[in-house]
Amino acid sequence: MTIPANLTHINARIQAAAEKAGRDPASIRLVAVSKTRPAQDIIAACQAGHTLFGENYIQELVTKLEEIKEPVEWHVIGHLQSNKVKYIAGQVALIHSVDRISLATELDRQWGKLGKLCNILIQVNISGEATKSGTTETGAIQLVRECASLPNLRVKGLMTMPPFFDDPDAARPYFAELRRLSEVIDAHHIAGVEMGELSMGMSGDFEAAIQEGATLVRVGTAIFGER
Repeated sequence: MTIPANLTHINARIQAAAEKAGRDPASIRLVAVSKTRPAQDIIAACQAGHTLFGENYIQELVTKLEEIKEPVEWHVIGHLQSNKVKYIAGQVALIHSVDRISLATELDRQWGKLGKLCNILIQVNISGEATKSGTTETGAIQLVRECASLPNLRVKGLMTMPPFFDDPDAARPYFAELRRLSEVIDAHHIAGVEMGELSMGMSGDFEAAIQEGATLVRVGTAIFGER
């Protein structure tokens, strides 16, 4: 199948999953994960009407920022090193992977130089896997408080990556736990903090994530094919 056909198929699945969960399909956004994909694949998706893309690698994103002139919205969804922040300052709409105060401080500093606000999600390692980035559940509230004190940051919600399962339903408890944590944080009424976004769910399990409250689903393989 082509990239436009794949996008049509995925969007139909998102709509069906939302309706099954009694949710408005418009409340869920599809982040097309374009890491390792050439610019022409992204342009093909743009021509099919898709404008939101997620990148993992900063060096690759910097190249694409120069190559792609279409009006797209870029998100950073992978682990971000503090020393790479300056290369993307002011050029991405949302960073999904803030997991430590040192990174948040550098984001605040670089966006502040431009007089701009940086929208972020706090990445939480719900599964506790050593191989995954993310703060702990108990550390998340403290990190949100610390980020809220930085003048150029805006916390918009949470992100997680569950363990890989062949059965999408096996990931469901991790998605439910992230939603529960967002509700706990929301109940603290921390000034300037919104818990409107839940970034969770990928090609194999995004329907389960939608049923548990995802607002951003990160889909790559099902759009662009195997890497």
